[in-house]
Amino acid sequence: MVLIKPFPRVLLTTLALVIWSTSVFSQTRARVIAPDVDPNEISCAPDDLALISTPNEVKPAWDARPTKPAIDISSKFPSANANFIKFQPLLLGAIDERLGAPYSWGATGPNAFDCSGFVWSIFHSAGIDFERASARTLFARFAPATLEEQYKFGTLVFFSGLSHVGVVADEHGFYHASRHHGVIYSPFDEYWLKRIDGFRRVPLPTLVAD
Repeated sequence: MVLIKPFPRVLLTTLALVIWSTSVFSQTRARVIAPDVDPNEISCAPDDLALISTPNEVKPAWDARPTKPAIDISSKFPSANANFIKFQPLLLGAIDERLGAPYSWGATGPNAFDCSGFVWSIFHSAGIDFERASARTLFARFAPATLEEQYKFGTLVFFSGLSHVGVVADEHGFYHASRHHGVIYSPFDEYWLKRIDGFRRVPLPTLVAD
């Protein structure tokens, strides 16, 4: 009888150690985040969505975006691109209508967009039509922007291995559909500048003079 009494104590001690070890392991795993990935911004590519953990706290879109800049037509467009001035108010209006819309992969509107869907939607609304495609396909389809055009309103800017695309507002920032913030204006800060892959210019339809 004396030898049997310690057995329940040993069993309880072992069980407590197992529960404690499992708890510590679970808490450690919960803190692991995929390396070299910003959880606040991510490309449109569906495969990239699995690379990150959803952050515990996401800032609302309106807290995350700076005030939308005013665009001066006379200073932004060289004479060679005078044709675009006729489309500029329509494109700006289309962007304004979509600001704040949520992100949804594969969506082209009217109430949600992914990055390339947003780009296609605003140009389509402005009467500048092309086939809806991924960011990588748009980069391959359109001609490179000249140095003078790169930071002009309406130029397409591509990021992160051609997996994300936006529309340049000016030399200070661009419009895009952000995974966590929806359609917003973002500044060309250090985060975005080091991820730029290149610029493309959407071809414009030929207008017939009145």
